[in-house]
Amino acid sequence: MENPIVWALIATLGTWAVTAAGAATVFLFRRPSPEAMNRMLGFSAGVMIAASFWSLLQPAIARAAEQDGLPPWLVATLGFLLGAVFLWASDCVVTRASRRPGRGSGTNHVVLLILAITLHNIPEGLAVGVAFGALQRGASPEAVMGAVSIAFGIGLQNFPEGAAVSVPLRREGAGRLRSFLLGQASGLVEPVAGVLGALLVGTVEAILPYALAFAAGAMILVAVHELIPECQRNREARPYTATMGIVAGFAIMMLLDVALG
Repeated sequence: MENPIVWALIATLGTWAVTAAGAATVFLFRRPSPEAMNRMLGFSAGVMIAASFWSLLQPAIARAAEQDGLPPWLVATLGFLLGAVFLWASDCVVTRASRRPGRGSGTNHVVLLILAITLHNIPEGLAVGVAFGALQRGASPEAVMGAVSIAFGIGLQNFPEGAAVSVPLRREGAGRLRSFLLGQASGLVEPVAGVLGALLVGTVEAILPYALAFAAGAMILVAVHELIPECQRNREARPYTATMGIVAGFAIMMLLDVALG
């Protein structure tokens, strides 16, 4: 492989493209009913909860175990708590801003959701970049296939994550085009993080477990504090609609993460 950094950029551009494809699902719905929106919002919450463990916490623990330093469980716990506290502080700031005249009540939901998914995509982009950047030390067929597999797995799981941003934005009243643009924008950090990871393999590898766990804490806070309460609104007629959406989102994300490893 002549230039692993260029391949890291190509791979992460591919993962971003899948995020954009997931965000484009909002074009499939003209005027979704409140019940359908609750189901899709629950699906987004399920995706985020599953991704928090299989895409973030589990890899964080595995990578921390390969390093000399703090115990893996402590690394994951510290990163997770820092991520949750960071999003909680962001929530406080955004909530104050949303109370200003002319700001809608849904502003904090939108901003926190985009922030959480974006934070989640940064360590994933770094992981792809590190995998390709390490090929500078020796590009054996096994190492190349390993890097490609990581990019492929992250790319596929990005499809439901793109929808996890665009669908709630649509729920808050945003137009389909705006929902799509903001949804795909959450994945634009992956190419940047991928190139950075490839350029700074050694340094990034050391902080990657903390970054993965940090993103997991942020995603769990948003899923539990924002998405799940939102999808449970007006559920008297069919109380399990949103709940089954959560179950379906969790199951699909778990399947993608575990099957693609």
